[in-house]
Amino acid sequence: MARNGERHYETVIGLEVHAQVLTASKMFCGCSAHYADAPPNTHVCPVCGGFPGALPVMNRAAVEKIVLTGLALNCDVPAFSKMDRKNYFYPDLPKGYQVSQYDLPLCVDGFLELAVDGEMRRIGITRVHAEEDTGRLVHRREHGREVSLVDLNRSGVPLMEIVGEPDLRSPEEAREYLVALRQILRYIGVSSGNMEEGAFRCDANISVREIGGPLGAKVEIKNMNSFRAVERALRYEEERQRAILDAGDNVAQETRGWVEDRGVTVGQRTKEQAHDYRYFPEPDLPPLHVSAEMAAAVRERLPELPMARRQRLRERFGFAAADAALLTAEREVADIFEAVVGAEGDGERARTAANWIVNDISGLQRARGLPPEQLPLDVEQLRDLLDVVGEGALTTRAAKELLPEIAPGERPRDAAARLNLLALDDEAAVRDAALAAIDAFPAAVADYAGGKTAAIGRLIGETIKRTGGRAKPDQVRRLLEDELSRR
Repeated sequence: MARNGERHYETVIGLEVHAQVLTASKMFCGCSAHYADAPPNTHVCPVCGGFPGALPVMNRAAVEKIVLTGLALNCDVPAFSKMDRKNYFYPDLPKGYQVSQYDLPLCVDGFLELAVDGEMRRIGITRVHAEEDTGRLVHRREHGREVSLVDLNRSGVPLMEIVGEPDLRSPEEAREYLVALRQILRYIGVSSGNMEEGAFRCDANISVREIGGPLGAKVEIKNMNSFRAVERALRYEEERQRAILDAGDNVAQETRGWVEDRGVTVGQRTKEQAHDYRYFPEPDLPPLHVSAEMAAAVRERLPELPMARRQRLRERFGFAAADAALLTAEREVADIFEAVVGAEGDGERARTAANWIVNDISGLQRARGLPPEQLPLDVEQLRDLLDVVGEGALTTRAAKELLPEIAPGERPRDAAARLNLLALDDEAAVRDAALAAIDAFPAAVADYAGGKTAAIGRLIGETIKRTGGRAKPDQVRRLLEDELSRR
């Protein structure tokens, strides 16, 4: 549609996500699936090494976790599916084909609900299917020349592909979709979602069309290893395609790679069609039958999902959307919060616990370089910290000072006693500190005497500082007001 000579475009995006499935062994053999720290080519056998005549055996745990993913994404689980051979050559694909699924996947026709700018959007999920991962190429310099080495430890690791419908309309929306999808996979315990290790990888399909017009040529973008990279690559490609259309040319259907340091996509090859892979049923594996009983048993393992949990916490405690999102970003953190608050916990304790987790404890977590799901305090430690502060035995200021000094497994009240941070019960000592603050800040005293009652805040802070943060604010205020009223 053109208005006054200006062309108005719409961006259409669909994402294909490959996520490694958390299992002890590989998809079709007994080799360990934990390859990250292993020496090259030490987790390899005739099956995952692609030796002729080696027969695969299906990993039931991987199938169940892929079905669990489909159920979490509101998919149907057909009773019948099968494995197929996807034929193509690559140096780290030892068999010359990948065992995957083509026309009869494990899970179909689902959706993921997404909040975008305060509006709920439903993004379709075409399919979730099972396959095996490839090996890995290691590029480095040896003996004065560049070489590429093959490590097959990753070959055969269980993988699932989650194919989304082309329902996304902006790079920002695509990023939010990936964040939400990864969060669900981590919540249900089927994938680590670690993008840096390649456990969560995304290929993006993008086309640009005039509003109201037919779909444009689809371009696939590869080589993106972060949410930011996906958003940047899609934004660049969106602008590139619009410029081509503005110039009166046609966008070529192709696969392009993202070059992070240059911030551009570059052409790699023309886009393959399904027939290029010469799919045919995997002859060495029987068809898969997922009974209604098996699907029901897997469904029983579904936890409360992130969106539902956020909404429940907001309704129960009146949290702002941002705070609820932070508390539920990781299942383990949300579990700690709810265990500390308890089933009968009131709103005040919940807000106090949330404030500590979202601010001070998360800050300490980042400072220590802990993973996002691991807090520096466990349930019992956080519960004790709230109790000792709530009882008045430890001031909030002293508690903030104490937090990084708490040893693993140590009760905060014991740590406070060890560091002499428990609240000061000696009123005479607190009064002496208040008198010292009054003498040190005559301007604040004059302001207070002149009717600027807020000036007492400076004196309170200075008094508490003189007690090493151990004086109770209410007690300090009372003593200061008493002393100032006599002047």
